[in-house]
Amino acid sequence: MYQQRNILDNVFYLGSSDRRLNLFENAFPVPNGVSYNSYLVVDEKTVLLDMVDKSVSKAFFENLEHALGDKKLDYVVINHMEPDHTATLEELVYRYPEVTIVGNTKTFTFIKQFFTFDITNKTLEVKEGATLSSGQHTFSFYMAPMVHWPEVMVTYEHEHKMLFSADAFGTFGALSGNIFADEYDYKTEWPAEARRYYSNIVGKYGPQTLALLKKAANLDIDYICPLHGPIWREKEGISWIIDKYSHWAGYIPESDDVVIFYGSIYGGTEDASNHLAAELAKRGAKNIKMYDVSTIDPSYMLAEAFRAKKLVFAASTYNLDIFPKMEILIDDLIAHGLQNRIVALMENGTWATTANKKMKELISGMKNMTILEETVSIKSSLKAEQMPEIEKLAQAIVDAN
Repeated sequence: MYQQRNILDNVFYLGSSDRRLNLFENAFPVPNGVSYNSYLVVDEKTVLLDMVDKSVSKAFFENLEHALGDKKLDYVVINHMEPDHTATLEELVYRYPEVTIVGNTKTFTFIKQFFTFDITNKTLEVKEGATLSSGQHTFSFYMAPMVHWPEVMVTYEHEHKMLFSADAFGTFGALSGNIFADEYDYKTEWPAEARRYYSNIVGKYGPQTLALLKKAANLDIDYICPLHGPIWREKEGISWIIDKYSHWAGYIPESDDVVIFYGSIYGGTEDASNHLAAELAKRGAKNIKMYDVSTIDPSYMLAEAFRAKKLVFAASTYNLDIFPKMEILIDDLIAHGLQNRIVALMENGTWATTANKKMKELISGMKNMTILEETVSIKSSLKAEQMPEIEKLAQAIVDAN
């Protein structure tokens, strides 16, 4: 039974949500599910913009059939070739054999890698700024390589000023009937998962995302239609999500907040971290966050590192190295290009204390990271005589700009 919703009289939302999925890309927890978005413009020629994951293909094809009515499908535009949007391509071509696949050179290379069906005489290659008319609608195509795959492009529909933005401006989280961001309390409900989505999926490619934002700034946009999450259609919401992307893509902290990441074996490092948090609070720090690196999935901590300006890494020494879960987190931050942060270090060790040295070596290789000179080094457990060191570190964090 079809479920599609109208965005406009002749523009349809054909997507659906998967609430059973545990790991997005088999890597990132999605406790609130994820949506897969697809759009159809019905005109003299019909234009499908992207498809969906196999998990929701039944609903997708029911929606597509209903929206088309007695019309044939003329074009399918592939903005992004990742299988969560194109796994249904072969079945689509089987059902609608006259369809023309619109993409760029890399799109067609990837189709041949993922599928074995013949696309000869079924493709229309577009380049930067190329246009396609469906009758009353004109579409322009803009390349967005590495946001977050090399073949990615976005499509701009001129008549209603709609940007079909591929993975840009997307978010984790299933949709619940409402498909527009302004139908939710989006400033409360969506920031954390939008940030986690961006930082983990696209975060490594900040410069490429800024290049796309520069292109988008030259377009008059009334709708942003991403491949995951809600559609943005009112000016305040569009400005809000673009501002968020400008911060994330530029590795600019959203706040001066302090986030403490700690890796503790028997509780000594955790205890020192709690004392540091209390001293920070005494000095006026607000919204302090603490994360046990052993129990929290790294995707959440990476998102927090993209949000906050001041990061504390408190780690036990483990086999003369960094506590393994902390090293995984730091490696993840390095892999995603995090920069422009203030960093404080604490270490713990019973028969050796080398974690600070090892963490500093890793973080020093990151761009524009200010590592505070003040550190704390404890042996097994924090003693009363070391509280002045905790206090001094807390004051240095608060004072740092």
